[in-house]
Amino acid sequence: MGSHALPRPALRQRIRGGCGRGRGVLGLGATLSTPPTAHAAESTLGAAAAQSGRYFGTAIAAGRLSDSTYTSIASREFNMVTAENEMKIDATEPQRGQFDFSAGDRVYNWAVQNGKEVRGHTLAWHSQQPYWMQSLSGSDLRQAMIDHINGVMNHYKGKIAQWDVVNEAFEDGNSGARRDSNLQRTGNDWIEVAFRTARAADPSAKLCYNDYNIENWTWAKTQAVYNMVRDFKQRGVPIDCVGFQSHFNSGSPYDSNFRTTLQSFAALGVDVAITELDIQGASPTTYANVVNDCLAVSRCLGITVWGVRDTDSWRSGDTPLLFNGDGSKKPAYSAVLDALNGGSSGEPPEDGGSGQIKNAASGRCLDVSGAGTADGTAVQLYDCHGGTNQQWTYTDAGEFRVYGNKCLDAGGTGNGARVQIYSCWGGDNQKWRVNSDGTIVGVQSGLCLDAAGTGNSTPVQLYTCSYADNQRWTVS
Repeated sequence: MGSHALPRPALRQRIRGGCGRGRGVLGLGATLSTPPTAHAAESTLGAAAAQSGRYFGTAIAAGRLSDSTYTSIASREFNMVTAENEMKIDATEPQRGQFDFSAGDRVYNWAVQNGKEVRGHTLAWHSQQPYWMQSLSGSDLRQAMIDHINGVMNHYKGKIAQWDVVNEAFEDGNSGARRDSNLQRTGNDWIEVAFRTARAADPSAKLCYNDYNIENWTWAKTQAVYNMVRDFKQRGVPIDCVGFQSHFNSGSPYDSNFRTTLQSFAALGVDVAITELDIQGASPTTYANVVNDCLAVSRCLGITVWGVRDTDSWRSGDTPLLFNGDGSKKPAYSAVLDALNGGSSGEPPEDGGSGQIKNAASGRCLDVSGAGTADGTAVQLYDCHGGTNQQWTYTDAGEFRVYGNKCLDAGGTGNGARVQIYSCWGGDNQKWRVNSDGTIVGVQSGLCLDAAGTGNSTPVQLYTCSYADNQRWTVS
C-alpha cells in the first residue's frame, strides 16, 4: 500500500423488478417489469460476484479473528482473502533464513476453513522489510530476495490463487521512473528476476505486479507500468496479472478512464484485479462505478476491499469501506451488491406492463408536467391520479416509456441534471437501471433519479445516490 497523497501508517494493518406473477419489490401488485437477468439475485457480495466468474474479497488481519462481528461479516460476505500484513517480508522471514508462517497460516487456515481462496501479498517490496534485509545491498540483497521468494512460495505451493510478486516499484509523480529502493539498486532487472523465480517456485499461481496510483490512464506512473508489462509479455517474462490497489481519495480520485486502464492492460494478455479498494467517504456511486468497470472487462478477476469495517481500515478516519464499525451495512454496500447482481436482483419477469412510479418520501407519482407530449417536457412529482401521463412501461432495453413512444430522458450527466421526456432513440441517457433498494440509476451518468422535494410540481432530477427516501421509488 502506498501513501496515495495521504500519510501512511507504519503498518496498514433496484424501483425494483420481479413484477411477473403480480409481485415485485417495486410494490405489491406491481406490474412494472425489470430487464431480464441471467441469474437470480444473490444476497452477499461474494456470491453475487461469483455469478460472473469473479470474486469479491477482503483483507484479513490475524489479530482480528477473535472478533465475532468481524469474522461473521467476513465469512458471510467474501469469497477471497488477502492477508493484510501476515505474508509480508517482515512477518514471514524475521531473521534471515528463519521463516515464521504462524500468522500467515492463521489467516490462510481461517480462509480455507470458511471456503475462501487466498491471494498472497507480497513477496518483494521496498517497505516492511525486516531489519536484516534493510542492511543488505547489491548481490547479497538480490540473493536474499530470491531466497525469500522461494521460501515463502514453497511453503504455500499450490495453495495460493494469486501472488503479488512485486509491490510498488514505481515512483509517484510525473517521472515514470522506478522507485529508488534498495531492491532497485541491485539492478534494473530485479523485477524480472523476481517473476522468473516465482514462476519456478510455484507454476500454478497467478503472478501479479501490484501498485497504487496506476488507475488513471493519463498518469505517467500508469504508462510506465503499462510499458513494463508490455515489455515483459513481449520477452516472455512470466507475468499473469496486474493489481490495481485503487485507494481513491481527494488526492488520487476515481476517474472514469479507469475502465480504459483495465481494458488496456488486459489487451496486453494479462488479467487485471482490483486489489486493495477503499474510497474516501465511501461514495455509493463511486463504489458502483468501480464494480461496473471490473464487470465490463472480461479479464478482471475480481475485487478486494482493504478491510471489513471502517474501524478495521488503515485509514479509518476516511470511513472508506462498506461496513460501519458496528458491522452495519453502509449505502455503498447496497450499491456494490446491486452492481454485482447486474443492476437488479429480482427474478426475470414473464412479461412487461405499465404502472405508476411512486416516490417513497412524498407518496406522489412520477408525472409528465401538464400532461405534455412535446420533447423536452419536464418530469415532476404530482398526486397520483392514474392518467396516461403517469403510466410508465419499463422495456427490455431499460427504457421507461410513456404515451408509447416517449422515453424518460436525462438532460445531462451531473448533479441537478433535468429529467424530461423525449422521443425514444436508444441512447444511454434514456436507459435506467432498476435496483433492489428502490433506486433508479441512469446508465449514462450513474446518478440516481431524485425528487428535489415532496410537494406537487417538485422537479425530478439526477443526483448522486444517497439512498434516502427521496431517491426510492415503488409502483402503486
